[in-house]
Amino acid sequence: MSTAQAAAPSTAGPTLFASWRDDIPASVVVFLVALPLCLGVALASGAPLLSGVIAGIVGGIAVGAVSGSALMVSGPAAGLTAIVLAGIAQVGGFPRFLPAVILAGLLQVILSAARAGVIGYYFPSAVIKGMLAAIGLTLILKQIPHAVGYDADYEGDFAFVGPSGENTFGAIGSALQQVQPGAIAVALLGVALMIWWPRSPMKKVKLFPAPLAAVALGVGVNELLMALEPSFAIRGTHLVSLPTTGVSGVLSQIARPDWTALGDTQVWMLAATLGIVASLESLLSLEATNKLDPAKRDASANRELLAQGIGNMLSGFFGGLPVTGVIVRSSANVDAGARSRLSAIAHGVWLVIAVLALATLLNRIPLAALASVLLVTGFKLTTPALWKSAWRLGWSHFIPFAITIVAILLTDLLKGIGVGLVIGIGFIIAEHMRNPVLTKVSPPGAILTRYTLPDQVTFLSKLKLVQLLESLPPGCRVEIDGRKTTRFDYDALEALLSFRETARDRNIDYRLVGIPETDLTPAH
Repeated sequence: MSTAQAAAPSTAGPTLFASWRDDIPASVVVFLVALPLCLGVALASGAPLLSGVIAGIVGGIAVGAVSGSALMVSGPAAGLTAIVLAGIAQVGGFPRFLPAVILAGLLQVILSAARAGVIGYYFPSAVIKGMLAAIGLTLILKQIPHAVGYDADYEGDFAFVGPSGENTFGAIGSALQQVQPGAIAVALLGVALMIWWPRSPMKKVKLFPAPLAAVALGVGVNELLMALEPSFAIRGTHLVSLPTTGVSGVLSQIARPDWTALGDTQVWMLAATLGIVASLESLLSLEATNKLDPAKRDASANRELLAQGIGNMLSGFFGGLPVTGVIVRSSANVDAGARSRLSAIAHGVWLVIAVLALATLLNRIPLAALASVLLVTGFKLTTPALWKSAWRLGWSHFIPFAITIVAILLTDLLKGIGVGLVIGIGFIIAEHMRNPVLTKVSPPGAILTRYTLPDQVTFLSKLKLVQLLESLPPGCRVEIDGRKTTRFDYDALEALLSFRETARDRNIDYRLVGIPETDLTPAH
């Protein structure tokens, strides 16, 4: 081997464990956030509690291993609860629902092979930023009841109207009438600690990040209250509630797919719905996570679809809920200082250990302590700097941004994004219609007035074409040059070609250059 060959730099990327000092502590934080979310989503979906944890495990280990995203974390998502709840009832029970999850994953693998992930790039930046800000505000609003010890709705509920029948603001009003001093103390101390931590010498201790410290402090404060002032202590439904059944109990609770359901057309239709909605939510979460990534890495959308498809096939086979990329866990992962996908994978391992061995210990964690972590995460997602940036970019950016936020707050994630997307497209169309469809290139006073067409002449150009052509004075000489145009819509061609007859009647010398001929469709 030559000296030059020996000195050549390695082209291999960093190993999975290259940043373990950052990733392992971050994975513990993500695990603590994910655990109650997994249980809450399962509860809201009308599925066994264990199915939510299985989905979290698969989303961490399997999806994390295959995904190209360094920071996105997958698991059961609140955005699918309504579909899952209705689907279980529609197909006749959870075991018959599981084949639909597997088929949904197969559909995602097919979409990946078809390179359908590019759809994620067609969402305007204003809508993605609005989604991040809306999730941040929703996190803050939804965590206030948990922070004061009022837990009428499950952890991870993001719909405006929750299962209890109260909307987001009504739940806050009810919560403020039923506060628990212990929960408020734990939440406030946790938030204060997380604000102080980056300014303290403790920020150098990478193996013990601020969110983990806030949870540990919450457990300590509550244990102290139990010993000194039991009436203030947090108990019951205000604590993490992981089933304590041991290894044999866990294995006996795992649901198995009922393969006879494959003969039911409703299962196949449900699978298509799950596959499309889960893919869309994952692509949106991926785009948002790419924006949150401090290293600004752009993960492959098609590889992500493959990872999500494999995840859903495994989750359905092992009795789990559908998985998607989840922005709440991903943003918590970013905030905790993760640098690679080791964090997502490790958080799945922690979920396995928790289910098998640590349920009794984890059930001492107050939801108010987790609320403090999510409150700070929510603020970072909707930081004032994001709003200022959107404002500076002008109305065409700020209005879709703001409307996306309001729509998500008042409905849910996917509906809100749909509204924001429509508004964003509306601004794009309006901008397109403001651009000139004909550019005058002849000098002033020329006998022949020459116009050129733009690169794209679409149906949106038809109105302006018709108005300009009708405004031409009788007896004039006009040439319209389309040699630089790469695309003509039929509607635009119809306007250009149909005017020849009108021009003849008005004695207009009307010339078309580089404009293709086409058969005009008769009106009758």
